[in-house]
Amino acid sequence: MKSHLLLRNRTMLLGDLFLIIVCILGSFVLRVPLGARLYDFRFQILSMIGLALLIKPLVYYFFGLYRRLWAYASVQEVKQIGLAVTTASIVLGVGMTILSMILPLRDYSRSVLFIDWAISVLAVGGFRFSMRLFSESHSKVQARPTRNRRVLVVGAGEAGALVVREMQRNPNSTLHPAGFVDDDPAKQHQEIHGVRVAGTLNDLEKVIGAKNIDEVIIAIPSAPGQVVRKVAEVCRGQNIPFRTMPSIHELIGGKVSVNRLREVEITDLLRRSSAHIDMALIGQSLGNRRVLITGAGGSIGRELCRQVARWQPSQLILLGHGENSIFESLLELEQSFPELSIFPVIADIRDANRLEQVFRKFKPQVIFHAAAHKHLPLMQANIEEAITNNILGTRNVVGAAQAFDIERLVMISTDKAISPTSVYGASKRLGEMIVLDSARRTGKAFSVVRFGNVLGSRGSVVLLFRRQIDSGGPVTVTHPEMERYFMTIPEAVHLVLQASAMGEGGEVFVLNMGEQIRILDLARDLIRLSGLEPDKDIEIVFTGIRPGEKLSEALWDEGADYQPTGHPDILRLNEDELLDGPALDQAVDDLIKSAQRGDPEGIILQINAIVPNSAVSSAQTADFTLLM
Repeated sequence: MKSHLLLRNRTMLLGDLFLIIVCILGSFVLRVPLGARLYDFRFQILSMIGLALLIKPLVYYFFGLYRRLWAYASVQEVKQIGLAVTTASIVLGVGMTILSMILPLRDYSRSVLFIDWAISVLAVGGFRFSMRLFSESHSKVQARPTRNRRVLVVGAGEAGALVVREMQRNPNSTLHPAGFVDDDPAKQHQEIHGVRVAGTLNDLEKVIGAKNIDEVIIAIPSAPGQVVRKVAEVCRGQNIPFRTMPSIHELIGGKVSVNRLREVEITDLLRRSSAHIDMALIGQSLGNRRVLITGAGGSIGRELCRQVARWQPSQLILLGHGENSIFESLLELEQSFPELSIFPVIADIRDANRLEQVFRKFKPQVIFHAAAHKHLPLMQANIEEAITNNILGTRNVVGAAQAFDIERLVMISTDKAISPTSVYGASKRLGEMIVLDSARRTGKAFSVVRFGNVLGSRGSVVLLFRRQIDSGGPVTVTHPEMERYFMTIPEAVHLVLQASAMGEGGEVFVLNMGEQIRILDLARDLIRLSGLEPDKDIEIVFTGIRPGEKLSEALWDEGADYQPTGHPDILRLNEDELLDGPALDQAVDDLIKSAQRGDPEGIILQINAIVPNSAVSSAQTADFTLLM
């Protein structure tokens, strides 16, 4: 490899030396008066060539012209060439001026320097970009026999152009870009890298047939759900596969490559337009802060760790009860952010003494409280655990935050906390009440973020459906009309980060999540995306509503006061809880005592008495599959 690099650099240097001589001779030919002999200017020519051979290669080396792979040259390299040649010409001009004062260079004309500069820019640039032309033509010739799959690219923007470019340049790719479709009228019938825009999205079916397309790639990283859904329906009808680029939340590295393309997932069909993020505001609230995340090994907690790490906190403390999940989070973060100070802490939030030790040692400034038992059927069967973890644990975290003068605290909550019919939902609503009451009492920036179901999280319905499809079915849905709000993990985390920066204390923040989606539609879409047909290849079975379930959820209580915020996708709720202060403390104490003595029936009676619109059933289920 080193010998190849040395050979390439030596070739570039020899080429430059030859071009330096040619350019200087050419500049004198263009400058010498008509009828005069070039021989009469031999001293000027030789002096300038000698000085240029000494100066220009050194300047080119300084500007990195011998370190670049010119087969991948771009506009940035053009700028670098222009800067290097201009600097070299200036240094050469100064040298020639000094030399003309020492040596008797008769009829020396400084205009030769300008002509040499112009010719050198063209020569040096042309020499290097010829490497790229040769590389691309060689790749195309080499790869032509293997390109046996005709691809239609949806989206003729920057991402689409990069995908096509990668297919053309990658000798190992079996994909041949056969055309684009794009709804921009200005792009119709134009060509990008030699590939024609053949129509709009409405023409997709016709273009697929006319061009004998084998595969469709959706190259719109921020494509709204209706675009992906439309492409998916057409491709299913034509029985051809389709893939999509990652959403903008997933493109954290910012690099687009054919290797990043993946099969369309159910999250793509639910994806909404990318949410606006106030980078400056989040940076101010997290940058150079000591940040502690409870539940750091869970799906939301781990994504919080990834995103918080990008804002360069001074310390990131990962607190969790499960050592394996914390270990996995730690390994990932250390690999992605090697310079970041990360501290793993194994602790149970129900242990107030342990929390006090952790807070005294690390002195966190910002807390994201994501630790909770969240599996609804398991909590319905283990009521005492829901109380001690989700309520007692939250009170311990908030108490420690108060005692150690924490700047900000954000609790992760759920839409199931509204008019709860499950122990899980009721425990989260009481956790909210604890956080909001503390904010009102202390004036601290403690707030709550409430959202719906998170696709792709551990225990998500998508994972359950996938397992059922992989085993041949049936896919189980509790009720044909059951519906839920859905969001992706990155969306949920961005909402949490934004809320943490916006919160002044005592707010409940809710994402504007659009309309609820039927679970039945979700199941059918996932079956189709697996290449199968619902009710034909995979049976869908309705199992009936189970204890703690509702047909639909709400993000706030009926009649609640909500207001817009500075973020277009976030609402602020102003909720007046039934309990606060000493009354809330007493109610929580009573619940914890009931849990510690093992009295689930007493817990349910207490919950229904103190949680707004609560209707928790005392029935416990023996069916422990996921409830939505």
